[in-house]
This record gives sequence, C-alpha cells and structure tokens, in this order.
Amino acid sequence: MQRLMAVIDNPQRKFKSAHVVGTKGKGSTVAMLAGLLRGNDLKVGMYTSPHIMDVRERISVNGAPISESAFTRLIAEVAKAAKKPRVGEPTYFEMVTAVAFLYFVEAGVDIAVIEAGLGGRLDATNIIHPEVIGVTNISLDHMELLGRTVDKIAAEKAGVFKQGVAVISSPQRPSVDGVLRAAAEKSQAPFSTTGKEHVFSYRFESSREAGPHTRICVTTPTSHFEHVRAPMMGDHQAINCALALGMLDVLKSRGFTIDDRKSVDGLAGVSLPGRMELIREGPRVLVDGAHNAASVDALMRAIGQNIPYDSMVIIFGCQRDKDIPGMLRHIRIGADKVIFTTTGSPRSADPVELAARFTEMSSKMCQVAEDLSDAFSIAARAVSREDLICVTGSFYLVGRAKRLLTK
Repeated sequence: MQRLMAVIDNPQRKFKSAHVVGTKGKGSTVAMLAGLLRGNDLKVGMYTSPHIMDVRERISVNGAPISESAFTRLIAEVAKAAKKPRVGEPTYFEMVTAVAFLYFVEAGVDIAVIEAGLGGRLDATNIIHPEVIGVTNISLDHMELLGRTVDKIAAEKAGVFKQGVAVISSPQRPSVDGVLRAAAEKSQAPFSTTGKEHVFSYRFESSREAGPHTRICVTTPTSHFEHVRAPMMGDHQAINCALALGMLDVLKSRGFTIDDRKSVDGLAGVSLPGRMELIREGPRVLVDGAHNAASVDALMRAIGQNIPYDSMVIIFGCQRDKDIPGMLRHIRIGADKVIFTTTGSPRSADPVELAARFTEMSSKMCQVAEDLSDAFSIAARAVSREDLICVTGSFYLVGRAKRLLTK
C-alpha cells in the first residue's frame, strides 16, 4: 500500500482524517461522526466497508456517493499505478482505498472519516496520520487472521496507534482495556475511554412523537451533551454515538470550529444502510449485517427493545469462517423460527450444516432454503401482518435481500 501510494503522489497526506477501528460498530461510528461534522458546515469525506448494493457506497462526500464517472476514472488511474515496477499486486480493498484517498483530495474535503477494514496494524487504511483515533467494541471476528483471543485481536487493532494522536475507546472488557492502554503508552498516544475518563450514561425511552429511542449524556473535556437522542436503534448504537462525540471533542482541540448545537442537529439525520433497516412493509422485512456473535446479540436486543411484533422469522446465512456457534446461540434466543440459506458468496457456510448445528442446541423450528428467494417464499407463508422477518448474518445476504425486494 505504501508503494502504491508513492506512485500516485501520496494522497493520504493531503487531507485531514479521523480513523475508526474495532470489531463491531465501526461503520455506525463513522457515520455519526461524519454527521456531527457536517452539522458544522464542514465538507466531510466518509470511507466505509462493506457496501450493500453498489461499491460506490464506500466512498462519499457530504453523504453523496462518488459518481460512476469519477470512480471509473480513478480506479483506472490506480490500476495503471499498480502495474508500476515493485508495487506488487494490490488487493481489492487496497485498490478501493486508494480511490477513496484520491477522491477526497480531488473533492477538497475538510476532513475524511475513515473506517479500517478487518484489522488495524496491517490494514490498508493504516497509512493515514489521523487527527484522532476511535476504537469501537472489540470481540471475536476474523480469528484466522487476527488471533484466537480478544486480547490478540485488540493488539492487532491497536497497531494503528501513533505517537501524539489521541485515542478514544468505547468501554471494553478489562483485559482488552489493558491491552489498548499498554499499546497507547508504548506508542505515546493519549488514551481515554467513554465511561471512565469521559462521563457517559444512556437510557431507553419511548414517546408518542419519537417512538422508542435511546438518549445519551456525555461529558468531555470541553462539552456537556445532555439527553442527546442517538439516531440509530439499540443500546450498542448509544455507545457508538458516545464514542463519536468523544472523537469530536478531540477535533475541537485540533483546530476545527465545532458548535455543539449544530453538531447535534447534524447527528439527527444520520442513518446507515443495512443496519436495523426496515426495507418492506406487509410483511415487515428488516435487514441487518450482523456477522459475529456480539453483533447478533446486539441486534436481538435492539429488535426486542424497539420493534413490536408477535413472532419473528429469521432468515440467516453467514460465512463459514465466522463464530457460528456463538451466532446461533443468540439467534436461538430471539427467533421463533429460523430459515437457513446461503449468502451467495463462495465462502458461505452450508445451510444444511447450519440447520444441523442449530437443531443440536434448540428445539425451535428451522428449515433450509435453497436460495434467498426460496427463503422469502417460506417466510412469507409463515408470517402474519404483526410478525417480523429479519434477514441477518452477512452483508452479502443483506445486499441480496435489498436487490431482490427492490425488483
């Protein structure tokens, strides 16, 4: 990645950035921080992954995805650079990351909020020198690449820490917190967490005007945010929102002109495709890209807290390298019936095997569907108007569900 960047004149050095790493909640935190900054009339780039419907979703400025013409032109420029001697063979993610950095320079962003990929230390995004680093919840995922324990995974994530760059972390389990603090001390990076150095609390409430929602209170070194409504559903999103507010506070100290009231106004309009997204009524179909045990747990809790239903049918598919037993345990708690299917990816877990594993741990009804279309047909016959169909386990599956129902 460093060699590729050198060929295209190191665009990552030509704009200011904020970097978000972690296991779950990265995309939501990026979206919320970008919303807070846009509320202050800043031109904000956003780089996230994966996409749901179109690769251009990954790269946006002030909420608008990169145009087809700009993406085509810049991917051609990167492809040409990749053929230079000694560059090597960039991965798909490295190529798209390079396009994002070129586009942010071209668009003249005031700041870009960058989501790391699956890791940290060796991630393609780890060539930026950001103004602030945020760490979302760290749990088990991509264990074959990052390590078999959360502490090893945390050490990989902490590979983005840089001397003098402030790090804000969401609350972590004690061992993970210790790993992150030790890495920050070694990197000479100021470190703080929401809930410790930053006072943080949240509560769930419901009103006739706003419906079910979560409000948070955050006290940072320069601000006090009182009863701010988290724009996305679930306690986990309240935690991500607090992290975004902590990162915003650091950016104030880095010379950005930030008004708290404008920030909250910008936050109110934030949403993110594929996260607790209701894509159809009659029957209701909700999609969420939860793809590890912790994310599925958060999803089940958020649905139970925010969405009334009589019974829930879950259409589930995941990649075979995931913590399948952990995901199935949490699905067992929330689902009344489960339909297992393929994600449509070559790395998809076998739905027959998923069903067999689920049957070993639960007496709840389950079926296997040949493909997603078949799964929807089975689910539609099983639900009434007050029921809910939830599609989860993989962003691949969520993207296919949105395309299928759009047709």
